[in-house]
Amino acid sequence: MPEDSKKNRSRYVKKDRSTLSITDYVKGIRNGDRSILAKAITLIESRNSNHFKMSQQILKEILPFTGNSMRIGITGVPGAGKSTFIERFGTELCNKGRKVAVLAIDPTSTISKGSILGDKTRMENLSREPNAFIRPSPTNGALGGVHRKTRETILLCEAAGFDTIFVETVGVGQNEVVVRTMVDLLMMLTITGAGDELQGMKKGMMELCDMVLVTKADGSNKQKAIETKSQYNKFLHLLKPVTRGWIAKAFTCSAVTGEGIPMVWKVIQKFFTVVDNNGYLMERRNEQTKEWLRSSIMEQLEHSFFQNKEVMLRLPLLESKVTALSLPVSTAVEQLLELYFHEIKKI
Repeated sequence: MPEDSKKNRSRYVKKDRSTLSITDYVKGIRNGDRSILAKAITLIESRNSNHFKMSQQILKEILPFTGNSMRIGITGVPGAGKSTFIERFGTELCNKGRKVAVLAIDPTSTISKGSILGDKTRMENLSREPNAFIRPSPTNGALGGVHRKTRETILLCEAAGFDTIFVETVGVGQNEVVVRTMVDLLMMLTITGAGDELQGMKKGMMELCDMVLVTKADGSNKQKAIETKSQYNKFLHLLKPVTRGWIAKAFTCSAVTGEGIPMVWKVIQKFFTVVDNNGYLMERRNEQTKEWLRSSIMEQLEHSFFQNKEVMLRLPLLESKVTALSLPVSTAVEQLLELYFHEIKKI
């Protein structure tokens, strides 16, 4: 780390989150201060209204410094070794001079409301790398296998200088399609002997993936992995490409021996060369931003609706009528919306 960055880090780390100004946050993020970056992400994820206003101002300030990374989504079946792969792959990328950020999305504990698995503790080697940043975040009940603020977190990491960003989903099934709307390349990890390779969640995800990795291709399992790769390639050949100019293929790798890892990096580099040259990278990101805008509008409207005092008062009564079959659901909805918009006009 450069000497001036060390000075800046020592300057900011002494302050806790409550005393940091917007300028402190922006400067700390731009200087690559991982402590400040972590605090900014916590601010972004907070549901406190004051934190929301402050975080939005921070995002506005750092926007000009975003967009210069490879955004890679990693999903897959339980037991495929997503975290193990990311640690091995991320460490090798750091050794190549890349700056790697891992946004590891964990299931939410119903008791503590925090991350259950804690990916940071499962990536000890990578977490020690000076050019790596690992952020485990709970889903907080959000569908899609990602945190509701993952998109904002990606922007913060980009502004902090991270050029390779992995978004690791929780591995919950078909709901994970949401990750497709926030990354450039989606990679699915799978293993041999996990049942029918082309059914259920895996088939649905394959239609959205840019590449498939058959992991744990080592020892006595290596030949089986090669056979599984062949099965996937036959099926992938029949699917409509999800990315213009790119045909998804399957590969094998081992996070234990490292075999296949260099090939994964070559494929990723080739992917970004293709989509950058044909203009699809920017096109995809523009569409994703529009989708983000629409989903954010829906989220804000839903929050505003259910927090409306008049709606909160009337809702239990209408719920009783609906469950008693004395009022149609659509009529109840119409009454609540009419009440809500009437209250909005008063403001």
